[in-house]
Amino acid sequence: MEFFCFHRDRPGSVPLRDKLLEDHWSYMDGYAAELIARGPTFAADGETPTGSVHIVDLPDPAAARAFAFDEPNYQAGAYRDVLLRRWRNLLGRTMWDFPGGRTGGNRYLVLGLGSGEAVDLAVPSDRDGLIAYGPLLSDDGATWLGTAALVRAADPDTARAVLTPGRYADIEVHDWEFGGRR
Repeated sequence: MEFFCFHRDRPGSVPLRDKLLEDHWSYMDGYAAELIARGPTFAADGETPTGSVHIVDLPDPAAARAFAFDEPNYQAGAYRDVLLRRWRNLLGRTMWDFPGGRTGGNRYLVLGLGSGEAVDLAVPSDRDGLIAYGPLLSDDGATWLGTAALVRAADPDTARAVLTPGRYADIEVHDWEFGGRR
């Protein structure tokens, strides 16, 4: 089962995150085979971390909760909250398989929080900029709750356009970059 996990930082958590960087990476190393995508989100300045995205393939919701809540930054209080949802990998690949590679262009997390009837359940026809794409689902996988995508795009508005406007309660766009050890 695939899960989307977005840890959002507490204000002022950068010193704590810096202190725990090796602990975080070591923890993620333990999930290397299960990771579909990972990486930090940033504030508008492009420098200040605001969160951490992990898309992971785990056996069940209990394993996903353990993954999300045992993470060292979460345990130390660096994160203010966690969005954890079942997710379906509609591209059938990891971020490391993205033909555009790790660098070049602007990268974004686009998070559409569902409202009403399910939408965007198929991969958009223009998929060249899609790094990861799929629906957010309830724990049992039966209910659509939104859509999460990692996108290479010219700007935030272009990234936002990957989702159908007016069909979500909210669409968030965050600067994002490929994560992991350099």
